[in-house]
Amino acid sequence: MTIEPDYAALRAKMVDSQVRTTDVTDHAIVSALLSVPREEFVPATRRALAYIDEDLLLTPAAGANPARWLMEPSPFAKLLQLARITPDSVVLDVGCATGYSAAVLSRIAQSVIAVEQDEALAQLATSTLTGLGYDNAVVVTGPLAEGYPSEAPFDVILLEGAVETIPQALLDQLKDGGRLVAAEGTGNAAVAKAWIRDGASISAVRGFNAAVKPLPGFEKAAEFQF
Repeated sequence: MTIEPDYAALRAKMVDSQVRTTDVTDHAIVSALLSVPREEFVPATRRALAYIDEDLLLTPAAGANPARWLMEPSPFAKLLQLARITPDSVVLDVGCATGYSAAVLSRIAQSVIAVEQDEALAQLATSTLTGLGYDNAVVVTGPLAEGYPSEAPFDVILLEGAVETIPQALLDQLKDGGRLVAAEGTGNAAVAKAWIRDGASISAVRGFNAAVKPLPGFEKAAEFQF
């Protein structure tokens, strides 16, 4: 007989050893991470690994579909803190995959729209979120780089992985005073930043180094060379 791990204990250990130790002090974020069962959002064969301190493979690359990952807990929590989410925030979660990020965001914000381009992942995210009662988060299917303009503007836009470039289409969906947070760059050179709208202008503020797996659809266009 297989004995299930004590996921509540693993969740508490994750917060104490991976999140609090990396300067995440926001009580709402810590509380959300303690309450959301991360193991419910990973493949059954990897449930026991749900709380490890590295990015976790959700689906391997297959054909034209790239591999998708669940972000490591520490940089994910630090991105949330950089976003400065409040209880009345309306959040756009870009690249929610199986829905874990949307579940956590739903405990912090007023409402969450989560965009996922992989239809199978979007269906799984919807099913899991609904089954667990996260009723202020909704999953929509579409290209990640396009966001969800029909419900814009948003107080916060969060990108669930490293990107090479930030599309103007997403920045255009920020409210005045809104913040888009993402890890920009590749590999160990990626840096988490917050892009903040002030009227018609956008400024970027550096947050922290963030070596996380890439989010597909945000690659820089190839430059022509003679």
